[in-house]
Formats: sequence, structure tokens, C-alpha cells
Amino acid sequence: MKSAVLVTDVQAKIFDTSPQPFEADEVVQRINHVTTLARAAGVPVFFIQHESPGYLDPASEGWRLQKDLIVKDSDIRLRKTTGDAFLRTDLEEKLTLLNVTTLIICGYASEFCIDNTTRRATGLGYTVQLVSDAHTTHEKKHLSAKKIREHHNLTLSMGPTITAVQSEDISIEG
Repeated sequence: MKSAVLVTDVQAKIFDTSPQPFEADEVVQRINHVTTLARAAGVPVFFIQHESPGYLDPASEGWRLQKDLIVKDSDIRLRKTTGDAFLRTDLEEKLTLLNVTTLIICGYASEFCIDNTTRRATGLGYTVQLVSDAHTTHEKKHLSAKKIREHHNLTLSMGPTITAVQSEDISIEG
């Protein structure tokens, strides 16, 4: 099984403003841990950035990746316009060319982009390791960000092809 890491929507306007997402700094550190392990194993790292006119405009400072993320020239950058990183992008083609069968998913937002991308990945036949402490969201009126993350870790990992794994326990195969 060849793996790839997908880091979704860890962008300046989302992470470097107030209020920050739940455990924003810790999540970035955990993502850096996972991507460092991936690169050491020869596993491709994808940074996926959402773009939306008037909110996450690609020409804006806010669209850039969060300042503390470790990004290397060898990493693959991808733009998306929906909560699903596969929809209207060339992500699937890139993964196919790299013979990837397992995705390691982390980033923002647990209940939208992480959920949509994880579900689509399994529907396309990928095995997924959801990095359970390296995805996040903002507080909502009806539910705390911590509870949202816990809910998605539980419900997404109920299927046979998705496993929720803490960043310190992640297994990365090249």
C-alpha cells in the first residue's frame, strides 16, 4: 500500500486570525509531525487550499498556508473550490499516477472538508487514516469544536476502510 498525506485548508485567514480553530497551534504541530514522517518515508504530501472569491481569494494573504506549517518544495499544492478535495480537481489523477492506495487526512474543517474528502476517498476505493488529533474546526453555537472533532473521529471510523489514529501513533508506508 502506497500512502499520501492530504493537508486540507490550513490557511492563514482561518488559522492566523481570531478566533482560532480549536487547538490551532497544536494541530499545526501535529500536522508538521505527520508530514515530516511522511517525507522521511518517501510519501508524497499534498497541501490543499480552498479558494472562494471574497473570502479565500488566491491573491490574498489569507489564502496562503498557515505561517507555521512546514512546507517543502517537493510537496504538491492543489486548489479546490468545494468541501470535497476530489470534486473538480485533479487530485484523483495525481494519486493514481503515484500509485497511492492509502490516504492520511488532516487539516480543517472537521465537519466539512475533512468529512467530505474522507467519505469521497473511501467511495473511490482508498483506505484512510484520519489523523484524529490533527483536524479541527471553529466553535459552533450548537456544539463545541472539540465535540465536533470527537463526533467525526467516531462516525467516520465506523466503516471498514477508515481508521482514526492519533498523530503520535500514525503508521506511514512509502
